Amino acid sequence: MAEVLVADHILARLREWGVEHVFAYAGDGINGLLAAWERAGDRPRFVQSRHEELSAFEAVGYAKFSGRVGVCAATSGPGAIHLLNGLYDAKLDRVPVVALIGQTARTALGGSYQQEVDLMALYKDVAADYLETVTVPEQLPNVLDRAVRTAQARSTVTALIIPGDVQTLEYEPPTHEFKMVPSSLGMSGASVLPDQASLQRAADVLNAGERVAIMIGQGARGAAEEVEQVADVLGAGVAKALLGKDVLPDDLPFVTGAAGLLGTKPSYQLMRDCDTLLMVGSSFPYSQFLPEYGQARGVQIDIDPNRIGMRYPFEVNLLGDAQRTLSALLPMLHRKADRSWRRSVEEGVRAWWEVMDRRAHVDARPVNPELVFHELSPLLPDDVILTSDSGSAANWYARHLKVRRGMRASLSGTLATMGPGAPYATGAKFAHPDRPVIALVGDGAMQMNGLNELITMAHYWREWSDPRVVVAVLNNGDLNQVTWELRAMSGAPQFIPSQRIPDVGYAALAQQLGLRATRVDDPGQVGAAWQQALSADRPCVLEFVTDPTVPPIPPRADLDQLEKVASSLLKGDPEAWSVVREGVKAKVQEFLPGSRD
Repeated sequence: MAEVLVADHILARLREWGVEHVFAYAGDGINGLLAAWERAGDRPRFVQSRHEELSAFEAVGYAKFSGRVGVCAATSGPGAIHLLNGLYDAKLDRVPVVALIGQTARTALGGSYQQEVDLMALYKDVAADYLETVTVPEQLPNVLDRAVRTAQARSTVTALIIPGDVQTLEYEPPTHEFKMVPSSLGMSGASVLPDQASLQRAADVLNAGERVAIMIGQGARGAAEEVEQVADVLGAGVAKALLGKDVLPDDLPFVTGAAGLLGTKPSYQLMRDCDTLLMVGSSFPYSQFLPEYGQARGVQIDIDPNRIGMRYPFEVNLLGDAQRTLSALLPMLHRKADRSWRRSVEEGVRAWWEVMDRRAHVDARPVNPELVFHELSPLLPDDVILTSDSGSAANWYARHLKVRRGMRASLSGTLATMGPGAPYATGAKFAHPDRPVIALVGDGAMQMNGLNELITMAHYWREWSDPRVVVAVLNNGDLNQVTWELRAMSGAPQFIPSQRIPDVGYAALAQQLGLRATRVDDPGQVGAAWQQALSADRPCVLEFVTDPTVPPIPPRADLDQLEKVASSLLKGDPEAWSVVREGVKAKVQEFLPGSRD
């Protein structure tokens, strides 16, 4: 019988957990695992990234869109360091990811050896829920089981550090004796339901309200039907945190869209005018976009006790599973006879979509970025998966795309890091090779990570039953979101050395990799370009040459922000005249006939 090494056992145990893919990059700190992968016939599948940060982002995308644990692996030292940004993205967005990390051999630890880094210290925050170093074979399978189980149960990051020499030791299971820890596979699902008295208190608050607003996040994804029923009974409008964009479809007339700085005007108005707030499955952080303190009574539902009672002085905090809690709450709710609040919300939503249509068709030089997203929205396939990068692309993603039932969508919601849009798309394709994926990426993020990710897509796309991945790049030569933040928050003009980025032929580079690609600098060609990309026989890059002076106007621009923008322009902003021109054209769309205050 062939000798079984620790590395062999780790891969075998991952297979028993149902892990099918590990997103990774090679290095001598995991040579033992790599050799075991060869012996195992590449099971689970080793998905080779171009950089460990991309490995982590791919694992996050896989976990977000599959609902399963994502797994990534990296070598010791620099490889482990590179994983961190993607792992923090998972931790902050509450995504289950397990990291397997190599380490210098035990005999060299403490000797300032090559690539020796104190990984326990480095990972103690990002993997705070479970972090362990494997020093003897008998720790397995317990530490691996706990890492997978904890990541899954707590929707978080866990990590195992495995020194190189331990990987090649003969595997010996724990024995039935003192100081040995046995283990077992699997974990059932669980649901938490608040007590009856707390549910009644929540119902009393909601029944007393005359203008009810609901805010949902990704924690409400399994309770979409119940949220819709509660909104109907209470005559409420529903706003969405960015991570909850795909929980309820945007074609429901009472769904006001995204809330917050990147959100919509009807979501702002919903929070401004409500007298009761129900928050479900979200820890929406921007309190200035919630009701004024004392304005509204509040009820919160969340499964995580660490997120209960945050962001707003809620009167009733219900710790529980969103679906079960809302199901138990529904029979206690009284249907509102007065539907005037609901009608007002729906009128605001209709008016907003008309404004967005007009904004999208405002002339720009050469292409209005809002038009890019506006033209995409009705063309979205019913089963599409959408990813967005951080930056100005996230503004248009949040406001213009109407997500319909059955679609999935996500972005880096809490860390708001640059760079995950394209690797999320790769992870999504390994989770759902039969579904089309669209990544919406700014040129800054494309230069940071996206160009490398195109190489990975070119390497793997033939394995996907539906080969369509569309990477849309907003090429405006500017780190646009930061430019606008400089103007609106700091009163500073665009700082050319930091904000202008090199002009890159994204479509041309994609073609060199054997992908489909189109460069669009004519607004009349935007719709046709999307149609061609969505019918392509392989991944496609759409390079939209867009105007950086089209403003991402927030749902509410206060006097201080307006004064700072004006100050930045007077201080010699190189785009001052264009900013004024495009800003006026965009803002005036809100005051045309049919718009609402």
